[in-house]
Amino acid sequence: MIRAIIIDDEQDIREINRRLITDNFSDIEIVGEADSVDSGIELIQTEKPQLVLLDIDIKGGTGFHILQKVHPYHFAIIFITAFNEFAIKAIKFSALDYILKPVNEVEFCTAIKNAVESIESKQIEAQVNNFFEHYEKKTQTKKIVLKTSDSIHLVDISDILYCVSDNSYTTFYIKDKKEIIVSKSIKEFESLLSVYNFFRPHQSYLVNLHCIDKITKTDGGSIILNNKKEIPIAHRRKQALLDVFDKL
Repeated sequence: MIRAIIIDDEQDIREINRRLITDNFSDIEIVGEADSVDSGIELIQTEKPQLVLLDIDIKGGTGFHILQKVHPYHFAIIFITAFNEFAIKAIKFSALDYILKPVNEVEFCTAIKNAVESIESKQIEAQVNNFFEHYEKKTQTKKIVLKTSDSIHLVDISDILYCVSDNSYTTFYIKDKKEIIVSKSIKEFESLLSVYNFFRPHQSYLVNLHCIDKITKTDGGSIILNNKKEIPIAHRRKQALLDVFDKL
């Protein structure tokens, strides 16, 4: 039986979360609830849960204040939040799970399943640390967490050469010649990586502009990366690519 707790200062949200877990997950037991930073810290330290549903904005501060007090993390985390674009972006960079208010049952169950799969992971500490680095802008060298079907990779964004789309899967090609396949669409990674000078010259590709060796103009145009990989440029994206490349 998986021991879980809910930390949220809205009683109706706690009740909804409890009901959804009871209705959908017979192997998860809610062993406690809290509504503030202090009571949340105490609950984690007392109950030693394996799964924590953690509201971002709570009494006495934020869920992040709790995480700063209870590491190392021996539990999986699901953030609960009203829409907070900056926090959600940092969460996505770290491949952590989150639930948006108002709670959608399908999204809730998906987040719970994903979090349960990561309970035995030894990478939760690295994921949370990476979250704080993005959220608090601690370093200039940024990393992204890539979750595959059987492992978690912490990758320097600057080491990503390019990404290739295959429907709902994205393959990352890294400078050390490693390939990492993630079950998320390239569109989601485009929104995360565009601020780090990644550009989508074609619907199937996302490219690190710093890894471009040259841009050819023959046969519609293509990108030659510094590892000699050739990537096509869609006609409608060509001028936008040249404009962005000129600004580097």
